[in-house]
Amino acid sequence: MPLIDGYGRPIVNLRITLTHKCNYKCIYCHMEGEEGTFEELTPEEIERIVRVAVKLGINKVKLTGGEPLIRGDIEEVVRRLSHINGMEEVSLTTNGSLLKEKVEELAKAKLKRINVNIPSLREKVYKYVTNSEYSPQQIIEGVIEAKRLGINPIKVNMVILKGINDDQIDEMITFTKKNDLILQLIELENVGVSEEIYSKYHVDVSSIEEKIKLEAENVIVRRNMQNRRRYILRGGGEIEIVRPYEDGSFCSACTRLRLTADGKIKPCLMRNDNLINLKDLLRKKLDDYELVKCFVKAIEGREPYWKKKITP
Repeated sequence: MPLIDGYGRPIVNLRITLTHKCNYKCIYCHMEGEEGTFEELTPEEIERIVRVAVKLGINKVKLTGGEPLIRGDIEEVVRRLSHINGMEEVSLTTNGSLLKEKVEELAKAKLKRINVNIPSLREKVYKYVTNSEYSPQQIIEGVIEAKRLGINPIKVNMVILKGINDDQIDEMITFTKKNDLILQLIELENVGVSEEIYSKYHVDVSSIEEKIKLEAENVIVRRNMQNRRRYILRGGGEIEIVRPYEDGSFCSACTRLRLTADGKIKPCLMRNDNLINLKDLLRKKLDDYELVKCFVKAIEGREPYWKKKITP
């Protein structure tokens, strides 16, 4: 049974930032709400932390960055975590630039699912948004190979940007339907980006969602994912709408903790003032009971960031 915080939320997910390093410089990146540079956790340290987390009821792990595929030991990390007894799912969020060359080993390591960020299928737009020299076709090749190797589902994350890609949503819907991928349309959030960038590129996805509703034959509300709506389209295709975190519905359904790249438990995406350091405990060779106490402390201390809009 998972541990439950003071607001009745079971904690079953752990989101691990493996690195801050990235080969892109996307205009909307918020670095998972983390700051600073530091020594990263080793695969052995990550495994030990996750083994403790699994004993406390956490059964799903998502690996993020930065760009997690930059780590030369990413396959080892996935393999170690996916073979922990009680682990249901190890997934990964990536920009996809290194996916094609690494996906075979990741599949062998039992990676279950992938989220791939693709802001546009048009090369000029893609390179502008990502500030990289990669083309969308290179990313697509990695996605198709992942699909062939049995990694499923694969989600395509598309952050909607006014005047940049908001006229390309239909193109992305056609692409994801054709390749049996799930499309996530993400509203730009005012976290980790300048006010100038936010005001210039923000698009309210409400009008986009209304159009999608007209094409949907069914709607699934994901209660364990901030009541996120997934639209099943007529003729095939699935689209999820991801809204900003600025309301109580996000907090009320939050079932995850985060682990920073330098080994701190982060109970809330929006806060950096309540982190709990695990790396120091690991390197002092303390036993797992001390790690358990840290997890319990983190969960007991969780409170909704938007708690004024939530009734406990």
